[in-house]
Amino acid sequence: MAKLEASDTVVLGISIDSPAANAAFAKQIAVTFPLLSDMNRKVLTAYGILKPYDVQGDKYEWAQRTTIVVDKEGKIQHVEQGDGAVDPNSAVAICTDLHKPKS
Repeated sequence: MAKLEASDTVVLGISIDSPAANAAFAKQIAVTFPLLSDMNRKVLTAYGILKPYDVQGDKYEWAQRTTIVVDKEGKIQHVEQGDGAVDPNSAVAICTDLHKPKS
């Protein structure tokens, strides 16, 4: 996290869980960045992160673990989905590259 903060980067987490559930999860895994709640699923839907699941005939939507790096102009620079998305090293590498002077 120090590398991201030093590179003028903001990190946010977002999930469909309640603020209380996010706070408990943040405490459990000791994250230092805000975990936001999107219980109405507007942001997750806009980014295409919600995935439908059918469990014994019942339909559910779950947010797929995703890292999205958005630059200061609001442009998406990197998307990674799946188990690797929770590894902060890839986000650090992308953010570091975004802050390098362009040649």
